[in-house]
Amino acid sequence: MGTRDARNTPTTADTAMFGDAVEGGPALFRLVRFWSRRWSNQALTRATREPAGELRRVQHIQVVEAVAAALRTGEEAAVTDVAEQLGLDHSGASRMVRDAVAAGYLARSDSTHDRRRVVVQLTDNGHELLTASHDWQRRCFDQLTAAWNEHDRRQFASYLQRLADETIQ
Repeated sequence: MGTRDARNTPTTADTAMFGDAVEGGPALFRLVRFWSRRWSNQALTRATREPAGELRRVQHIQVVEAVAAALRTGEEAAVTDVAEQLGLDHSGASRMVRDAVAAGYLARSDSTHDRRRVVVQLTDNGHELLTASHDWQRRCFDQLTAAWNEHDRRQFASYLQRLADETIQ
């Protein structure tokens, strides 16, 4: 995790083009590309050894995170909310929700506001998966910033939290 990837290191051309200015946008997207590739690749590599196991777990984590996010902003979470959170169409989100229900991470029920609407909520196993996911995310952050002083770590964490809060509803 702490190793550097030369492809993501600013080049002399980058420095010449932008000078010594801090380039937050390009840096942010370099990080997004770097981590999304590695997370997906890790899941796919493990999935070849354990067919569908780890890849399915990644999908379950995504769904559980989406349901938790929807519940933070509203009373109920439906497949439509999961689709919106994950940037998927309704049918893709519906399949992921169905799989998470079958795995025991979510439970379906009727909406308290509209009996025609089906909603989902986290089960105890879903809460445990969400907690485990957040613990792993914290460990990654701690490893990535281990060489930083505590003030810088807290400041960076607060900026990340602020960006997430202001960007993702």
